[in-house]
Amino acid sequence: MEVPTRLDDERMARLIAFGRSLTSELDLDAVLDLVLVAARDLTGARYAAVGVLDEDRRHLRQFLTSGVDDETRRAIGDLPSGHGILGLLIDEPRPLRLEDASAHPRSYGFPPGHPDMRTFLGVPIMIRGHAWGNLYLTEKDDGAPFSDVDEETAIVLSEWAGVAVQNARLYEEAVTRRDELQRAVRGLEATAAIARAVGGETELDRVLELVTKRARALVGARDVLIMLREGDRLVARAAAGEITLSESPHLPLEGSTTGQVMRELRSRRIADVAGEMRIPPAELGVDDVHTALIVPLVYRGDALGALIAFERLGPVRRFTAEDELLLESFADQSATAVATARTVQEDRLRRSIAAAEDERRRWARELHDETLQALGALKVLLSGAARLEDLAAVRDAVASAGEQLGSDIASLRGIIAELRPAALDQLGLAPALSSLAQRTTVASGLDVRTDVALGEVQLSSELQTTVYRIVQESLTNAARHAGAERVDVSVRSDGHALSIAVSDDGSGFDPATAVYGYGLQGIRERVELAGGELEVTAAQPSGTTVRATLPLR
Repeated sequence: MEVPTRLDDERMARLIAFGRSLTSELDLDAVLDLVLVAARDLTGARYAAVGVLDEDRRHLRQFLTSGVDDETRRAIGDLPSGHGILGLLIDEPRPLRLEDASAHPRSYGFPPGHPDMRTFLGVPIMIRGHAWGNLYLTEKDDGAPFSDVDEETAIVLSEWAGVAVQNARLYEEAVTRRDELQRAVRGLEATAAIARAVGGETELDRVLELVTKRARALVGARDVLIMLREGDRLVARAAAGEITLSESPHLPLEGSTTGQVMRELRSRRIADVAGEMRIPPAELGVDDVHTALIVPLVYRGDALGALIAFERLGPVRRFTAEDELLLESFADQSATAVATARTVQEDRLRRSIAAAEDERRRWARELHDETLQALGALKVLLSGAARLEDLAAVRDAVASAGEQLGSDIASLRGIIAELRPAALDQLGLAPALSSLAQRTTVASGLDVRTDVALGEVQLSSELQTTVYRIVQESLTNAARHAGAERVDVSVRSDGHALSIAVSDDGSGFDPATAVYGYGLQGIRERVELAGGELEVTAAQPSGTTVRATLPLR
């Protein structure tokens, strides 16, 4: 039978059809699969392979086959790296056609289990004038050697493949750049969110929760953990993902990888969590993780703690250098947010302690000036009664002592009520303020009138206490210092905030020269702790108004 020397119309049409399929495909793996199928179909080869060159174009970094079943592939073992005849095509990137490959001087033979391959056709796949890989064909189905037409077909197909591979690589690069830009945008969004948290959120737990959730989304991690330095150890304070912090995991600063990251102020990517972190992952509340990224939370040159991301999701399980840069930028803003929240928390604690100490001093004065002196007088009275011989005089002394004791009991009850009025817990704010007004009227003679309108708003115990103390301190000041006759108390809610106003008709004072005592200072601190605003207005010769606005949370 005459062997054709030119591409016939049918093969040309099929080659063009394959070319269209190749150049319309943008997935590199799919392109190479199509090349293998087309090469076998158009040339009648039993086996086909594509070898992809490494960066130096000296060896094969990838070897894809068609026609070899899985069992045979396992029997062959390691795939070729570019020696022998395959290496000849690497050294000299031009078409190579052999009737008996085993007879060639460069032939290394075949490993055990390898199918018998005699006829051979190889052509380079070129991209922009440089060899990218090679197309290998062996063993025509009819046993004949590869022809000129087969070689020409393979050359045209390799040219199509070069174009398709270049298209696929360009598309892959474009997708990668797009993904990088999207991730950069996400990074900026996350950083902006933390920046907003710095200015608008001062609750440490809320800031830590926000940081972990944003960090997890930013780098596509399965789990994220924040550990903060507390003394000589690191304590887990917040987590996102599948981590549970029921037992507050902790690490020593010394001897731990996380502590080393904090000491060196340098991030670290972990490829083997169990081996490189020097602690079983389960002790940190995570299971079945292999990779991690540890980034220090650095504020003013000092590491407050560390942000740890575990197990990157997606096809690439290891965290990349880009992930590291993104998380480092994010951690810088996060550290500022954490430091700010901790400072606010510490300031609140200090103010709370100071307010408690002021309260103790106040009640100490009350007990000393009133109750202890009254009890001392009662003791003197009873001691004198014990020396009396006249029974009538003894009865009179005992009656006086009973009256004195009743007065002291009432005084103690008043102090107890002021410490924490039962009505505040049992009945709510409005009845507690009404009771306070009645006691103030009885004790000082002030005409106290209350107007409390809360609507359907449910106030927290803390907020009720704050309102009560503001009114209590204002009434005390009006009774002791202003010489007032009447005080009007107003507490109203608009659904978003509480407005408190306590106005008296007393002597007033000059705000420019006034020295604020513990009472008014205590009011100011309570309003600040509640996130509200305070305004004190006074006029001479009379009138003082204390106004406070407290947000409803």
